[in-house]
Amino acid sequence: MSEQQDTLMLMAGGHQPNLANAVAAELRIPLTTAEIGAFFDGETRVHVPPEVAGQDLFLLQSTSSPVNVNLMALVQLIDAARAAGATRVTAVVPYFGYARQDRRSRIGEARSAQIVARMLESVGLDHLVVVDLHSPALESAFRTPATLLDTEELFLPLVRRWSNNDLVIVSPDAGGLKRAQRFAAALDAGLATIAKERPRPDEASVARLLGNVKDCDCVIVDDMASTGRTLVGAAKALRQLGAREVHAVFTHAVMAPGAWDQILAAPLSHIATTDTVSIVPHQRLEIVSVAGLLASTIRSLHEGPGRSIASPANVSRAAATSDRHVPSASPETQYASH
Repeated sequence: MSEQQDTLMLMAGGHQPNLANAVAAELRIPLTTAEIGAFFDGETRVHVPPEVAGQDLFLLQSTSSPVNVNLMALVQLIDAARAAGATRVTAVVPYFGYARQDRRSRIGEARSAQIVARMLESVGLDHLVVVDLHSPALESAFRTPATLLDTEELFLPLVRRWSNNDLVIVSPDAGGLKRAQRFAAALDAGLATIAKERPRPDEASVARLLGNVKDCDCVIVDDMASTGRTLVGAAKALRQLGAREVHAVFTHAVMAPGAWDQILAAPLSHIATTDTVSIVPHQRLEIVSVAGLLASTIRSLHEGPGRSIASPANVSRAAATSDRHVPSASPETQYASH
């Protein structure tokens, strides 16, 4: 494969047109849009333009709600692009659906996150870019090279504007402690963790606080808000324990029905999220775009030496989980090799 023969192409699956257009604007390249439709029974069908042949294709598609529809479209688009002759296919997935199901909490459950990883690998994906993956342990499930992006740098200016005195970063559970530690280190702030129990999926109950928040400004940091119960419970607990003000930042606004109403009613002074998932703007919500982060990552991967994983300056973590690459053969041969 010659570095002069393939050019950068950005293609959107159509799920997040605003984000896709913003990334294309950052890259200063036109945005190619795939055709996604469905048969009368709901069966998804896709088509990619013939111009993808010989291109270094970056396919932007979140797998947020409707998760199964968007996931299936992503899998089909990768397969279609390989068959159409794309030199390399990189899936840029701002929100990776099923990431919460990375382990079996009881016998009889599926490890759905690993299943999705194998699905993407099986259709010929060369590289995966994901923003704020729910479980860092899931990295080992990707045999395809993966670049995992963090969003702390995007939120730090907001947090500094909200408070600079007696600041404590709070992880709403033990699983998010490393994320909170990175925030605390960058802000020279204190650190606290809420130990919680989750009796059933999408249900959480606050157990106890590890750390001191009395007379402090607290910022709860999390990778997502789904039902809102974890965030709301944490905010109430912190205020009850003497926190002066409580703010919240989360990357993925998954938002189950009724979640936003709960969050608005919580004792939160400021709330911020990103546009990895489409969300309706609200006067109390500050939305930080990941377009620049994704564009710099795409550019770095496209221009990187040897087509290997790259580490752009504003990317906190990048992990290559495999050195396996698709052989340079005909499109159908390349697909079959996976």
